[in-house]
Amino acid sequence: MVGVVTGSNSLITVPVMFQFGIEPKVAVATNMFGLTFMAIGATIPFLRQGAIDKRKVSPLILLTIVGSIIGAASVSFISDKTMPIIVSTAMIVVTIFTLIKRDAGVAKVESVSRNYLIITYVLTFLLGIYGGLYSGGYVTMLTASLVAFFGMTFTESVASTKLINVFSSSIASLIFMWQGLVDYKLGAILGATMFIGAYVGAYTVTKLNDVWLKRIFIGTVIILAVKTIYDFI
Repeated sequence: MVGVVTGSNSLITVPVMFQFGIEPKVAVATNMFGLTFMAIGATIPFLRQGAIDKRKVSPLILLTIVGSIIGAASVSFISDKTMPIIVSTAMIVVTIFTLIKRDAGVAKVESVSRNYLIITYVLTFLLGIYGGLYSGGYVTMLTASLVAFFGMTFTESVASTKLINVFSSSIASLIFMWQGLVDYKLGAILGATMFIGAYVGAYTVTKLNDVWLKRIFIGTVIILAVKTIYDFI
């Protein structure tokens, strides 16, 4: 429910699976399988509310699909224990940038500069690779990026990232399934609970204004980032 606004579910669910002795690659793959249903459950209320500009989001989806394929295909070759610290640092940097731009995520921006547009597309592609590989903090950073550089309000960004994540997680899940890494029994449990929680969370978000979404997002992101850095140390 909370993750609909903040993202970063995988920074909690995957380590918990590690604690229960689930093999790391299976944990990452099964979590991605569950996230697909979470993204779908979160997207439905936003689509019904008309909160997603499909034309504006379409190029981001295409970049995400390509990035996710690259990321998921690389999971068998990449083992980087420094990834959590990189993600946490990136979340803090983008959050600070969002705080400096006082109207970011609250005031609607009619036009975006060419430079900011390029930055958004590059970040979306790179985050798509990371999202397909692991996903921990992926939606959080994408949400903040769309607010900081793409001129979206928090409501628009939260809604848009859920639709984008449907494609990111589903593409990655298909590759993980092909590789035989998904635990379907656990995946079914995760999928059902994540779908319900995300649907309720998204429905709640549609009732909140952008100021409150910004407060919830920034507060939770800072806590998650600090916790991840503490765990790493």
